[in-house]
Amino acid sequence: MRFLTSLMFIGVLATAANSDVTSRNGGPSNSQMLSKGGDGGVDGVAFFRPVLSGVLYRSGFKGGDKDRTGLSEGQRETLCGEGFSTGFYADFGKNTEYGRTSCGNGSFDYQSARSSRPGAVMASIHEVIENPGKGPVLVHCMWGVHSSGALSAMALVQFCGWTEERAKEYWNDARNGAPCSGGCDQWIDTKFSNFSVDPKLKISTEQQAAICPK
Repeated sequence: MRFLTSLMFIGVLATAANSDVTSRNGGPSNSQMLSKGGDGGVDGVAFFRPVLSGVLYRSGFKGGDKDRTGLSEGQRETLCGEGFSTGFYADFGKNTEYGRTSCGNGSFDYQSARSSRPGAVMASIHEVIENPGKGPVLVHCMWGVHSSGALSAMALVQFCGWTEERAKEYWNDARNGAPCSGGCDQWIDTKFSNFSVDPKLKISTEQQAAICPK
């Protein structure tokens, strides 16, 4: 009986971990941001990690997205049902059909993105921050380690006041040792060369306290 109770408790915890991606609960921990496991409850997704609680998450695909087709309709419906409002496929979705997926009273708007041109992603994240009723953004790339990480690092600079150096360290720690064409320092430096903090997207200290990493 005790064993059964323990299993039920573990199941409740696992469900709770994936049940409310909209909660702005004070920001993710470092271990959550760097976790190598987790799919966010979406079949076929890998390296699902929080960046800004209730606002921004990142991921990739199990085994990569070799056909560059992006999220399937079923995956989009699941994300929509979980409460996500927007998804961005960074850099690799050349064969992807983008658009809006409806679910119940919500919808999931799937768009392309470039890690070298982060403006649209930052604007979308800001819109979610300013509108608590709007579901979070998911940024993903082929594997979930390089391009999605770069955009996530930029968001931490833009919205949480991180230094560029700290954000690059986070990107490096979260890439799971994956190699980079031309060298990893050069790769992330090149991406950040096209990014600057936009004063029009500034948020309050109260908003930062609710979403930024602990």
